[in-house]
Formats: sequence, C-alpha cells, structure tokens
Amino acid sequence: MWGLTTPWWSTVMNTPERFYCREGRTSLDGPTCFFLQVTTNLLTRGGKDIAFCDFSPLWKFHRRLVHNSFTLFGEGTSRLQDIVLSAVDGLCVELLSGGRRGFDPSPAVTRAVTNVVCTLVFSATYRHGDAELQEVMRYNDGIVQTIARGGLVDIYPWMKVFPNQTLRKLKESIRIRDQLLTRKLEEHKASLSDGDPHDLLDALLKGQTGGGRGQKSPGWEGAGITDDHVLMTAAEAFGAGVETTSTTLLWILAYLLHHPEVQERVQKELDEQVGGERAVSVSDRGRLPYLDCVINEGMRIRPVSPVLIPHMAMKDSSIGGHAVRRGTRVLVNMWSIHHDPRHWDKPDLFNPDRFLDDQGQRVTPSCFLPFGAGPRVCVGESLARLELFLFLSSLLQRMSFRLPNGNAPPNLQGRLGVVLQPLPYKVIVTPRPGWEGGAK
Repeated sequence: MWGLTTPWWSTVMNTPERFYCREGRTSLDGPTCFFLQVTTNLLTRGGKDIAFCDFSPLWKFHRRLVHNSFTLFGEGTSRLQDIVLSAVDGLCVELLSGGRRGFDPSPAVTRAVTNVVCTLVFSATYRHGDAELQEVMRYNDGIVQTIARGGLVDIYPWMKVFPNQTLRKLKESIRIRDQLLTRKLEEHKASLSDGDPHDLLDALLKGQTGGGRGQKSPGWEGAGITDDHVLMTAAEAFGAGVETTSTTLLWILAYLLHHPEVQERVQKELDEQVGGERAVSVSDRGRLPYLDCVINEGMRIRPVSPVLIPHMAMKDSSIGGHAVRRGTRVLVNMWSIHHDPRHWDKPDLFNPDRFLDDQGQRVTPSCFLPFGAGPRVCVGESLARLELFLFLSSLLQRMSFRLPNGNAPPNLQGRLGVVLQPLPYKVIVTPRPGWEGGAK
C-alpha cells in the first residue's frame, strides 16, 4: 500500500492482529510496542486525566462528571452550534483571503478548532493573531510533536536522567500549558457562582465541590477529584479536541482534492437540501446523508489514532482466544479494524458510498469504531461529531477547494505522532456564489 517509502509504523498498523498486549513481553502474536509511560505521566500528572488513567471507582466518577459537563454543549442545545459557526465565519474569511494563490490550510483550520475548544473550556474567544491564542497553539503543537518521540526513555524509564532534547521540549510545553490553565482555573474559582456553569471549567469545579456547595460533604463521591484532575481534564480537552478534529478535517480535504467528484456531490446535496441563503445548522444533519458518509469514510480510512491508547487488564481474561493476564497493557489496532478486507470492500479506496444502503439510507457497520467502544469510548464523541459536521458542511457550502495548477495531489501516507497527520499540502479556495465574503 505504501510503496517503497513504507514507514516503520505501517508494519504495526497493517498486521492482522486487532490487539497488542504487554506485561513485560507480548502476550499476542504481534510486535512489542513501547508504551508512553514516562511521557504520559508527565503529561497527565501521573494519570489524573480520563484517557490514560486506569479504571477505578474514582475514574468512573471523573468520567461521569466530564460527560455531564459536556452535555452543556451537546444535542438539544444551540451553544455548541453558535460557538462553532462563529469559528467557521472567521475560518472562511481567512481561507478566502488567500485569493488565487495556493496555501497550506492547516494553520487556519487548527486556529479555528483551537478557538472552539478555548470557548468550551474557559469561555475565551480570540481574534486571529491574539497572543494568548498563539500561546495555546504553540504549547499544544509542542506536546503533539514530542509526546510520541520519547523513544528509549519510554522503554527504559531510567534513561530519563540523561540529557534528552525531546523530553526537555515536552516538559517546557507542559510547563507553559499548566501555567496558562492554572491561571484560568484560579479565575474561575474566584468567579464561581450558584448559577448554571458557563464552560467546562465551571462545570468541573461545581462537580468537584458537589454542585457548588463550597465544601465537600463527608462521603461525597467526588471528594477524590482534585485540582489536578480538573486541570488535566481541561488539558486533555485541548490534546484530544484540537488535534483530532483538525486532523480529521485536513484528511477529508486531502481526499476531496483526490476526488473532486465527491466534493461536487456533497455541494449538490447542500444546494438541494439547505440552499445558499442561510448557514447550515445542526437540524440539517438528517437531510445530508452523503456529507455524513464523507465524514465517516474520512474517519475510517485515516483513523487519527491508528493504535489506540493502552489500557490495563483489571483481571485475568482473554481476547480472541489469547490469554490476557491481569496487569497486561492492551492496545487496540484501529487501523487493522478499519482496513480489514473481510469487512470492507477495497478498504484502501476512499468510498463514502460504503456507508449508504441500496435505498440511500445511512448504515453504520459494527466494525466502524472511530471513537472506540465500551466503557473507554471517547467521552467527547457527540461534541466531535457535531463539530465535524458543522465545519465541513459550512466550508463546502461556502467555498470549493482545488489543487494549484501543476501541483500533485496530497501525499496520503501521513506522519504518525500522537495522531496520524497528513503531510502538508496546498489548496486554492474559491467562494461559491453568494458567499464571496465568507459569511452571511
């Protein structure tokens, strides 16, 4: 699939095994993988987050608290839609300002998604070029570019005593992140009131204190939720919410440049079902099945996390007939699941129609798991799906993307870090009729 420039990680992703385990060795037939033990401990203050923390009663309460906090912005409310469409307006203006020149859309897309997360987490909305927004983007990018490069220090933790430029950069990015988020947390503590929470930090603080009562009552099950848990949850919202959403959008745009007929079909659906007189809204989602399929196919063919986060088996068990002992670290090979030819016809081809049945109705195969499954399913799935829908539908309603003259289509091999990122590529953006200004 990858030709002569096969990257090292494609060997892992293209093996048939769905799971990898480790308890000092491999329990399944598959390569021994390193686990980001040193770097993730730094990133999460020893597992005070949701994604990397081991299963426990405290983790269950913490996850439920985060899930309930996210309902502030979920289905049935207009808050997320208003936040995302505001970011979309700014993104469209920025993309259209490129004129007829080819440019890399990645910085603009990342800025827009970062702004959405900043608003959700601590109610800050920034203009392009704002110093604090740039600070957030710099530290987030620093973490993304270094967390998966710990190399030997994650295999042999004792090596962290030796000079390590990557580890030093990671620590500096984390220091800047924690400094900014601590400042936001203290501001939220000072302004916390008995009313409805304004953002994720407000909601977490209220959950931490039992609904804003000020003091935790004896036996309060949230008593173990510390300020570190609140901070690491906010930090994870950036690590998971920015990189995954922006990367998925950039992968889809890359595939649309390879398949302009797909872009035209989506735009035809938008013209027929929404028109050009108003912006797309969440309520339009049911009338745009093909656009939904394009999003699903983008998440299938290029899962942003090809090998999911490792988690520990809490008791002796088995997977596919293989013994898994208590304490074993298990990874799910999402790439293999999403590219298994037994379940997907020609899995290496970009084909949104695979998510439609013969009557043109949406279908969701059981082997389509872009957000994981079970107790560890992504807690922000509903928010991510709404963001992807609003961003992509709004962009394709208002503008068209094409390759600069003479440029080759984007390289689809990708670069594996914390997530599988597309290699940089350039586009030319042209406004569609009625959207020359980027917004209405």
